[in-house]
Amino acid sequence: MSVRLKASWLVVILLLFVSLGARAQTDGTFGGFSPYSVFGIGQLHQGGTAWNRGMGGVGVAARSNRYVNILNPAAVTARDSLSFMSDFGLNGRIAVFSEGDKKASNTLFNIDDFVISFPMWNHTAFMAGIRPVSDVGYNINTTFTDIYTGKQTFISKGSGGMYQIFLGAGITLWDRLSLGAQFNYNFGNINKKASLSYSDASYRTSNTGDSLQVNNLGVKFGLQYAQPLSNSSSLTVGATYQLSTKINGYSIHYRELGSYDRTRSATTLDQHNLMMGDELSVGVSYKLADKFMAEVDYTRTDWSRSRLDQVAGFSNVGDVTFAPAVGQSIRAGVEYTPNRSDIRYYLRRCTYRGGAYFEQSHYTVGGQYVNSVGITLGMTLPVFRWYNGLSLGIDVGRKGLAGNQVKETFFGFNIGMNVFDIWFQKRPYE
Repeated sequence: MSVRLKASWLVVILLLFVSLGARAQTDGTFGGFSPYSVFGIGQLHQGGTAWNRGMGGVGVAARSNRYVNILNPAAVTARDSLSFMSDFGLNGRIAVFSEGDKKASNTLFNIDDFVISFPMWNHTAFMAGIRPVSDVGYNINTTFTDIYTGKQTFISKGSGGMYQIFLGAGITLWDRLSLGAQFNYNFGNINKKASLSYSDASYRTSNTGDSLQVNNLGVKFGLQYAQPLSNSSSLTVGATYQLSTKINGYSIHYRELGSYDRTRSATTLDQHNLMMGDELSVGVSYKLADKFMAEVDYTRTDWSRSRLDQVAGFSNVGDVTFAPAVGQSIRAGVEYTPNRSDIRYYLRRCTYRGGAYFEQSHYTVGGQYVNSVGITLGMTLPVFRWYNGLSLGIDVGRKGLAGNQVKETFFGFNIGMNVFDIWFQKRPYE
């Protein structure tokens, strides 16, 4: 690739990065949709690219020179020398919600992650990117009749979410131990409003709402240790830890009763000592040459001291009790490539993936956890030369497993474009 073409590639990448940042600041749109996103900072995103998601979301112990692994900053050093890698992701989701005899559905399609990665010097590498952290998207409409006030209609709506710009770097020592650190800037806007109207005109409609601008600085550490088992196989253990850090920003709360009784107040979030939960993940993977990999990950995140239940806009809506808690998840996945060098059958050069997961929410609703379970499938289609590819994946599962909870049955799909090239090499001349 010529220097001019590489410069053009870099311009395109920077434009994509800026456009994603601009989209992340857009307010009033649904990045996600779920009645459970009403709580806290919204519904947290499952991390990773389409490569990770096709294997149930694993990646804490994964090392690959073909894909950028954003789940562990220590994994950024697993690469060919002089290689440049990039990943651009899209995701979609179809969800059906049910509670008793009531049903609703929603379909979304959004930009997901964008990341670039390249080496810095011997045994070190760097990555930078942007990804969603949480989504707020819901529209709850309830009608009931009271003998005194007549027909009442309660409407609650929310939109927005948080995004993350991250910078990470890693180093490999003694060819087996890799260490990494990642610095995160989380930011976003969350808007929530509710109204109660009456069919009896003698009662005034009431409206309340909160507009939240939130930001946060965080850091994440990672390590991986690879132990060869034979000439073609290895076992890798990995771990990451993300610190609990303070949430900054401001909140605007308003209340309207009829056309004349209006109040509005603005406060900074700093005085409430709100926190984002810390997160500890551990994993182990087994790899056989460039053909097979299997991994199991466990994650524990503690939001119990976040205080989100004590501030309007983050806390409960109506008579539903929300409380931050300790969340956990376990994920397992495999990938298999029949023959990367096959020149006759294209499908034998493709990589196939599968996985499953169980996730316990980082909060309780009415004293119960909101758990999720799902299975995933994925594949990567080789494109052109090197390790360029198109990764596809699906995620089928259910959220809200307890008997009296809203059941959220979902079908998600994701698309990842993996770009790989060799940079900075000197061309021989005759």
